[in-house]
Amino acid sequence: MLKLLVGVARPNFLTLTLACMALAAAWGWYASGALNWLSVLLVLLVALAAHISVNAFNEYFDFRSGLDYLTERTPFSGGSGTLLKYPDQAGQALVVALVTLFLVVALGLWITLQQGWELLWIGVPGVLMIYAYTQYINRSPFFCLLAPGVGFGMLMTLGALWVFTDQLSAAAWVLAMIVSLLVSNLLLLNQFPDVEADKQVGRRHYPIVLGRKASAWIFIGFLVVSYLVLLVAVWQAWLPPETLLSLVTLIPAVILMRGVVAKANKLQELVPFMGLNVALCHLYPLTLAAGLVWAGVYSS
Repeated sequence: MLKLLVGVARPNFLTLTLACMALAAAWGWYASGALNWLSVLLVLLVALAAHISVNAFNEYFDFRSGLDYLTERTPFSGGSGTLLKYPDQAGQALVVALVTLFLVVALGLWITLQQGWELLWIGVPGVLMIYAYTQYINRSPFFCLLAPGVGFGMLMTLGALWVFTDQLSAAAWVLAMIVSLLVSNLLLLNQFPDVEADKQVGRRHYPIVLGRKASAWIFIGFLVVSYLVLLVAVWQAWLPPETLLSLVTLIPAVILMRGVVAKANKLQELVPFMGLNVALCHLYPLTLAAGLVWAGVYSS
């Protein structure tokens, strides 16, 4: 059971949630000068439970659809393959998904009671997205592209920023937008190796509909916009100048953009760039967080 739980939870992917929460906590501390650590812990638990739930639903539905038998897994895509090893325990994977979803609802309602009913504008869509992502959202190219970013950025990160500061400032929207662009890009690139397998089970995303080469330019567009948003936010004084520390990530970003365009249809050679993309999705938010801490220490 423990191996199943660890497998379907995909703990190596949960570090993305930790990076998002570190960014939200850094802004909360910078904006208010203090943090309620109980609130931080509760929000972190909700975020991790949400991520585990969507992972477990993905593992369960991909196994039931037969996609797991068709996919050639990479270290960054194609699921964990856990249910191929334990096919008789698929029902327990669904239990993991449902229990963690219940935890999201229960803790989310508790936070909402403390914070205000308005948080339901984030919580309700978040719960629906956790369940619907694999089964329904993946059949629409547009929503499939945006949903991962919306989930991690406009719901998870923005919700945390709201709880930590009790308001939604321009900076909160900017930080959530940057996370959204990065995470949508993360899932977009991870779809490149799965095109043939995904077609067979009815999925429709842009690497299928437009091809990998055209999707590579969507990837570049999202990444470029994320840096433009940061520059505009600093120019408008929504974020402190110290957050420009994140521009150091332009070095791996440029390497990544060149590699994705050049290797879009060379899947074996694309895998290292998928790894670089994962690293960038962590490094960018963490350098933003470091910039906010730097600014907070400097101004105190």
